[in-house]
Amino acid sequence: MDVRVREMTEHDCPSVAEIRVRGWQFAYADLIPRSYLDAMDVTKDTARCGERFARGDPAVVGLVAERDGAIVGWASFGPYRDSDLPPTDTELYALYVHPEHIGTGAGRALMAEVLARCAASGVRRLLLWVLKENARARRFYARAGFGPDGAEEQFAVEGVPVPEVRYARTLP
Repeated sequence: MDVRVREMTEHDCPSVAEIRVRGWQFAYADLIPRSYLDAMDVTKDTARCGERFARGDPAVVGLVAERDGAIVGWASFGPYRDSDLPPTDTELYALYVHPEHIGTGAGRALMAEVLARCAASGVRRLLLWVLKENARARRFYARAGFGPDGAEEQFAVEGVPVPEVRYARTLP
C-alpha cells in the first residue's frame, strides 16, 4: 500500500483534526496530564482547523499523507516563529500520523516531502520542537537527520511543566 503526499485542502480539516487529536492522545499519554488529553475534542479541533485554513497564510504549507484514499498523516511547516533567526530558517510545526498507521511509512513519506519542498525553496535549516521525553519522536527525527541544537523551552499543561528541545537539520 503506497503512501501519497499532497497539499492539504479545507475539506481535509476533519481528518487532520482526528489525526492531531488522536496523535496527541497517543504520543503524549505519559507526558501530558491525562485530563488535558481526554478533553481534546475532534469537532472543536476541526472548527479551529477550518478557521486557520480560511485565514490562510501562503507561507504556511499543510500536507497530508493518503493511503488507499484515506488520510493517515499530516504535516505543517512555514516561517520560524522566532524572528531573531534568519529568514532562510523554516519550522516544522507539526508532523503526526494516525496511531493506527505509525510505522507504515506515512511519517517518512511526509518528512521526505517536507525536506524536498524546503530544499527546493532555498531553506537552509529546518527546525522543530519535540517534547524532551518523547523518545519515539526523537528517534524518528534523528533517523531523518535532525539533532538537538541546544535550545530548550518549557511550557505548562494544567500546571505540569513539559520540557521541549529544539532539533535542527541543515539542508543542501
